[in-house]
Amino acid sequence: MNGSENSLQEKMEIAEIKEDVVVMKDGSLRAVLATTAINMDLKSEEEQQAIIYNFQQFLTTFDFSFQIVVSSRRFNINPYVDQLKKKIRLEENILLKNQIKDYVDFIEELIGLSNVMSKMFYIVIPFYMIEVKNQGVFKKIFSVANKKKVLYQNNESFETYKSQLFQRVDRVASSLSGMGLNGIMLKTEELIELYYNSYNPSEFEYVNLENISSIDLEK
Repeated sequence: MNGSENSLQEKMEIAEIKEDVVVMKDGSLRAVLATTAINMDLKSEEEQQAIIYNFQQFLTTFDFSFQIVVSSRRFNINPYVDQLKKKIRLEENILLKNQIKDYVDFIEELIGLSNVMSKMFYIVIPFYMIEVKNQGVFKKIFSVANKKKVLYQNNESFETYKSQLFQRVDRVASSLSGMGLNGIMLKTEELIELYYNSYNPSEFEYVNLENISSIDLEK
């Protein structure tokens, strides 16, 4: 591991990712929901007002904080183009071969003229070992005496806090469903891929998010 990798690891707030949970260095936990979006332009004015009202209700429903994250990345269409080029080589029908070639030329020209972006929407749900109310705001308090953090060393404690975190996930997913949105919790492998790509955006600018992009949010 080189110096830059060591520096990055020191700056990362993540201690480990296991059992579909992100464990932070301060001992707190995170779960991540991938969710869908609503195209407001396709809605009537009444529907837009209803969506805005429901979203306001969603933001004030819970007694814990969470993050809403939008991730934009340049879409990697190269594998698709490569498949088409392979079909050109294998196609025996001259007319169909030429049609596929024209289509490939069109796609490559389109990509050259504009950036094709993909967007993913996430809700990051936290759970802290100790949460106390202070003037109406949840304030997180951690013990700094033990740098190793008992939480993810003690499996029994981890399972207890994980269960409470997943209860929060279920509540958020249920509220999303009430707005006509689907929320799917990311698994361990998907979380690793998501966070690794987030800390290395240039390296993965053109790389497919195979696991994350395959999540079926239409269920």
